[in-house]
Amino acid sequence: NLKSYTTTQRDALTSVAGDMIYNSTTSRVEHYNGSSWAAGLAAVQVQYVIVGGGGSGASTYGGEMYAGGGGAGGYLSAVIGENSGGGLSSHQTIYLAPSTNYPVSIGAGGAAVQSGNSQGGGTRGIQSYFNNIVAIGGGAGQSYVESAAQTKSIVGGSGGGRGTYITRAGNSAQGGEGLQGYNGGSSDGNYVNNSTRAAGGGGGAGAAGSNAGGTAGGNGGDGVQSSITGTATYYAGGGGGSGSSTRGTGGQGGGSDAVKGGTASNGTANTGGGGGGSGTTSATSYGGNGGSGIVILRYPNTYTISQSGLTLTTATDGDDKVTTITAGTGTVSWA
Repeated sequence: NLKSYTTTQRDALTSVAGDMIYNSTTSRVEHYNGSSWAAGLAAVQVQYVIVGGGGSGASTYGGEMYAGGGGAGGYLSAVIGENSGGGLSSHQTIYLAPSTNYPVSIGAGGAAVQSGNSQGGGTRGIQSYFNNIVAIGGGAGQSYVESAAQTKSIVGGSGGGRGTYITRAGNSAQGGEGLQGYNGGSSDGNYVNNSTRAAGGGGGAGAAGSNAGGTAGGNGGDGVQSSITGTATYYAGGGGGSGSSTRGTGGQGGGSDAVKGGTASNGTANTGGGGGGSGTTSATSYGGNGGSGIVILRYPNTYTISQSGLTLTTATDGDDKVTTITAGTGTVSWA
């Protein structure tokens, strides 16, 4: 039960935002909002952006091969007037109880495969979540697959969006889930003598990855721009796909460029950007890792946030505070 006080006793208390009592004078539950007592239960209004870890770009191992860019991490928003990934509407603002722990986790980006594997596939990003609201990891880039039975995508889409894969039999088909972001672009042509001439870009939260054209790799799709922090910033861009003449560029929001030879750059940390794909004519060439995810929370500045197991910073923007969580798995609570 809540502690019971008369109005006179209540007014003599030393209170902080979020405190709740039962007022026996008025026969109602009341909460302290930081400056005065108000009727009803206390609740913290929270807007959020949640971005999953980006998928890695694919690697290539000898011969003439060109690999797809990684897809951006899934993008979810509950910011008023903004959208989630894949053109979906924003979630509703949520109201949370003070002095209650809510789970948070920041997903790592997918790690590019750096071993003598002729398939050269990347790995998918790891999901991020807040209050059990989950932004899934970005799809992995792929160079080619060994048999028609396998369904690894030559590019990953944002949040596991669809991409095209190439089989040893020369078939082209669709794979992936198509959630929380746009599709990756397709490769150019079918599998011929262990080679493809160009691969598509990874899908972004705000736009699809572009298809490869001739020998030019596709660009990664752009992410979504959010002003939750008070500054307009892009998140969840796809990685570029490699090609024998032109390497695709990463999409706005942390997607990295493809390379021909050497190692592609990683997706930008804490954006959920996809890693760039690689290409080679003989030597091994590695794709880039996906960028880690992020969780951003905006709430009234009358509340103070506490955390366990997380790396975060908090700034004030007008009448609100903005907490940016960049690493860890743990909990947050408000008082």
